[in-house]
Amino acid sequence: MLRDIRPLQKIPSQYWLRKYYFSRALFSLIWVAAAFSIGQHSSYLAAILLIIYPAWDALANYIDSTRSGGISKNRMQAFNIIVSIITTVSVIFTVRESMNQVIAVFGCWAILSGLLQLGAAVQRWKNSNAQWSMALSGGQSTIAGAFFIFQAQMPVPPSIINIAGYAAFGAFYFLVSAVSLFIILRKKNRVSVC
Repeated sequence: MLRDIRPLQKIPSQYWLRKYYFSRALFSLIWVAAAFSIGQHSSYLAAILLIIYPAWDALANYIDSTRSGGISKNRMQAFNIIVSIITTVSVIFTVRESMNQVIAVFGCWAILSGLLQLGAAVQRWKNSNAQWSMALSGGQSTIAGAFFIFQAQMPVPPSIINIAGYAAFGAFYFLVSAVSLFIILRKKNRVSVC
């Protein structure tokens, strides 16, 4: 009897993760659309979008960590919250200077948050499904961060579009995780009904 109950005890966290991943994907898709539509035509709106992106990441990680056992149990996310807050403040100061400095800040953030996301995915792997795409996302974020730092050294200034491509890949991975969890939970529900 205990064997039948234990897998179902993990389902609420799986439902939360599915909802969380869908909301992260939706936010990123809206952000990318805003970057391509209004962000590249207005430096003021581009600056706001560039500040919002890491701030949202800090907030999203905070909400997820509190819903997934608390910050003390999710240390990777706790560090990610701190890194994202520092990034937000750094973008506020560098966005006035040059886009090269902004993309360098995003590069450092992408490397650190990518490694932390990879660590969080590995930590969750035992209890949660669909973490392979989060691990891939973390790895790709790290590589993208190194590329951003390289771009920051170029004489031609980068634009918000460079970061929008990165955000689009993030949206894709969150969507893959959400859909994977949706399929897994649907199968579990069918099995529990039978």
